[in-house]
Amino acid sequence: MVVDTVLWSRLVTGLTLSFHVIFATIGVAIPLMVSIAEFVGIRKKDHHYTLMAKRWTRGFVISVAVGVVTGTAIALQLALVWPNFMQLAGNVIALPLFMEVFAFFFEAIFLGIYLYTWDRFRNPYLHWLLTVPVVLGAAMSAFFITSVNGFMNQPEGFIFEGGHFSAVHPLQAMFNEATPSKVFHVLTSAYMTGAALLAAVAAFSILKKGVTEYAKKGLKLMMTVLLLFSFLTALAGDVSAKFLAEHQPEKLAAAEWHFETEKGADLIFLGWLTAEREIVGALHIPNALSFLAFSDFNAEVTGLDEFPVDEQPPLLVHYLFDAMVGVGFALLAMSAIFFLLLLWKKRNELNRWMLRAIVFGAPLAFLGVELGWFYAEVGRQPWMIRGYMRVEEAATTSPSIVILFFVFLLLYILLGTMCVIVLRRLFRDNPAEVELEKAAKAKADAMQAQTQEAGEHA
Repeated sequence: MVVDTVLWSRLVTGLTLSFHVIFATIGVAIPLMVSIAEFVGIRKKDHHYTLMAKRWTRGFVISVAVGVVTGTAIALQLALVWPNFMQLAGNVIALPLFMEVFAFFFEAIFLGIYLYTWDRFRNPYLHWLLTVPVVLGAAMSAFFITSVNGFMNQPEGFIFEGGHFSAVHPLQAMFNEATPSKVFHVLTSAYMTGAALLAAVAAFSILKKGVTEYAKKGLKLMMTVLLLFSFLTALAGDVSAKFLAEHQPEKLAAAEWHFETEKGADLIFLGWLTAEREIVGALHIPNALSFLAFSDFNAEVTGLDEFPVDEQPPLLVHYLFDAMVGVGFALLAMSAIFFLLLLWKKRNELNRWMLRAIVFGAPLAFLGVELGWFYAEVGRQPWMIRGYMRVEEAATTSPSIVILFFVFLLLYILLGTMCVIVLRRLFRDNPAEVELEKAAKAKADAMQAQTQEAGEHA
């Protein structure tokens, strides 16, 4: 039996990235949410926000542990699954890969200090400052890894001769033209998703246990962050579309089923294609693609027919693109409606329909992130390194790749199950309200002990 090693290589990598991106997104987003909550708690002298920071950090540590395993799996797979890619590009992408490891250790060191120094500073702002390097470390990890993906889409910083990359300029390769727009989009979407996750947790708590001050404050705080980053993610998407129009026009054309070069191009939403590549049942928004691509309703947009057939991305990316954009705007609309209800005093923003929508927003946000990465990767096909190496040239030829797929599948099932069990036990057996009561009692006991000690000395 002949094994299609290219297909199985894609399946292994797709499986790993689909699982890893969940924890990578949490790893990038939650530190910022923790920092915001602690800062608000200090400014308002409100223990509810301080407790949010503490509890979110505990959950974050669990996700970091799983993310380390899946991140290590990706590094291993670069060598095992895509050996020819590493042989060609290893000397170019070595710097960002190394710097990503440095960023992780930088983040981990300050995270450890942060965890073990609660209530150790007289000035609480000193403890809050420890979140800054954690947030920066998480963002730097995202930057360095995303720059590698940017290089694969827009390779530069080398001379290609004799089938090899030589005269490498690592910084130019890392700061390629794709990196700024990609990093902007990755960071904003991660923060949006993190806020959606924590807002969903608060909304779920209200649905199950009723309204509490802790859940209500947490929900309002995270919905504020969600509204901000939903807008910024939409802006990042616009920046990314303009980059594609200029540097990867075939990717944008495939996403929009734009086959012929024309001015005043329509934006195609939904629909399906016939065997003759005729678009049926789609919503055509006149001149919108030209505006999306160049901020000009009459600009000329390059069509997919301008490129060789064997260099065109699969047309299914249209559905990935539409779904990704739809998720982004759904989250933006949901957060905007929440605040409209909040401002409209006659309406209750904590009604059950609103809360259910917010709970549903968390898996929707993660789905949007997954769709975005699938669009980024599938839309680059047939290239591994655009213009230099095709996917079939980069993949392993070992039939053992089939075994590797099932080994990693089993690993991710175990990791996912263990993560859910640990998180449930961590928070279900220790509700926020009980923790608040314990903290208040401990504080009262400490003050009473100090008073008694002062009286004995007197």
